[in-house]
Amino acid sequence: EPMDIASSNFSEETTVFGGNRNFNTGIDNIISQYHPRIIGIASTCLSETIGEDVQRLINEYKGIHAEREDLPVMVYASTPSYMGTHYEGFHEAVYATVKVLAEGNGIVGKHINLFGNFISPEDIRHLKEIVSDFGIEAMLFPDYSDTLDGTSWDTYHRIPEGGTPIEMLKKSAQASLSVELGYQLPRSASEYLRDTFNVDCYRSGFPVGIGESDKFFCLLSSLSGTPIPEKYKRQRGRLIDLYIDGHKYVSGKKAVIYGEEDLVFALTAFASEIGINPVSYITSGDKSMSFDNMETLIKDVNPDLMIGNSKGYYLARKIGIPLVRTGFPIHDRIGAQHIRIMGYEGTTLLFEQIVNTLLDDKQRKSTIGYKYM
Repeated sequence: EPMDIASSNFSEETTVFGGNRNFNTGIDNIISQYHPRIIGIASTCLSETIGEDVQRLINEYKGIHAEREDLPVMVYASTPSYMGTHYEGFHEAVYATVKVLAEGNGIVGKHINLFGNFISPEDIRHLKEIVSDFGIEAMLFPDYSDTLDGTSWDTYHRIPEGGTPIEMLKKSAQASLSVELGYQLPRSASEYLRDTFNVDCYRSGFPVGIGESDKFFCLLSSLSGTPIPEKYKRQRGRLIDLYIDGHKYVSGKKAVIYGEEDLVFALTAFASEIGINPVSYITSGDKSMSFDNMETLIKDVNPDLMIGNSKGYYLARKIGIPLVRTGFPIHDRIGAQHIRIMGYEGTTLLFEQIVNTLLDDKQRKSTIGYKYM
């Protein structure tokens, strides 16, 4: 999807004398051209290296334009490329947004906060559907299910429709509970709300596989005081039936799993659930690990497949095993925004993808052409 990003455009002079002027000019241009209600500001390696105090620049700008009634909210996240991963930068931005916008007033509302983690637009839509089916009012953040997977436009929209309403983010401090998906978060918005506004928080893993999905659906059932809707019980039943049908094709297979920490955690638990042996699991947060190192690590375990993003394709191709693409980024296939792995239906799609990938690999490598399993 098209996305406009403004740059402070540092030059040699700016590097020496600071980026104050560039910053002010950039914010002026953004406001005049886009008229936003909120501006997200992410630092780069150069601005961080020279010690630029971005929050001071924001405060100075707000002081200079204090009389303006239309001055947008500014959210700053420290994201130098030489420190951390894209996963850490994502959660830094989520944390910073909640910290700036949340407003407590002593009133506890009936809604909950749902922090969905670094997932696909399709999985976000599915989470919204699930929560709605339980009759739960939820502030889901971030919600890029429309902004990063929108419809075709007749004219260009500088700011696409969709996203989490600012008013809902302000009320996040008044929620009855925060549910945050992920056990390995580098920054936790739900913990900030707990520590600052006494909003109880509950951590849950990605609802991938029957075990973790059961936990998630039982949690929502408890929060709503309603039984799990029949349609999800049937989805669960169909998934069990599919496990039975496909078990003989995956049982005992060895997999290398890699990606963001919480995704790897979820996929490893799911692989064990369906009988696949995760012989190696590698996270993006492991600074010592590269795909060259990964090749050395896995060469003696003789894996049957890899599960992860597109960056593993070269290694999968080199050692001659199939790759099941999931996570971020997927830039060598179309439709990454529509990949769903969460819940019983998402797990069904993922299981089918794994089984069919193994069958396709076996079929292509067979010396005998066959068309029946």
